[in-house]
Amino acid sequence: MPTGDPHDETGAVLLRFGHEELVVRQRYEVISIVNDLLIAVWFVVGSVLFFSESTATAGTWLFLLGSIQLLIRPAIRLRRRIHLRRLRPGAPAETARDF
Repeated sequence: MPTGDPHDETGAVLLRFGHEELVVRQRYEVISIVNDLLIAVWFVVGSVLFFSESTATAGTWLFLLGSIQLLIRPAIRLRRRIHLRRLRPGAPAETARDF
């Protein structure tokens, strides 16, 4: 809420903007973590299914699913970067917390 005081108004905008950026980072981090966990599950279960010839086809499908999710990983990172760029135009690209 602007109070007329430039310091308060600037502080409020910066705080609000920082909060929005934090929400964006957390949201994409959670999506990335869930995606990575699912990749691990598909490959572990697929590996177990390969122990029996009768379940090898199901294992192959899980390997394919895990491979497709590996393709989704860079799409999540790209979408996050685009979203952050819209919030902070002209800001340098961040790589330290690139999930």
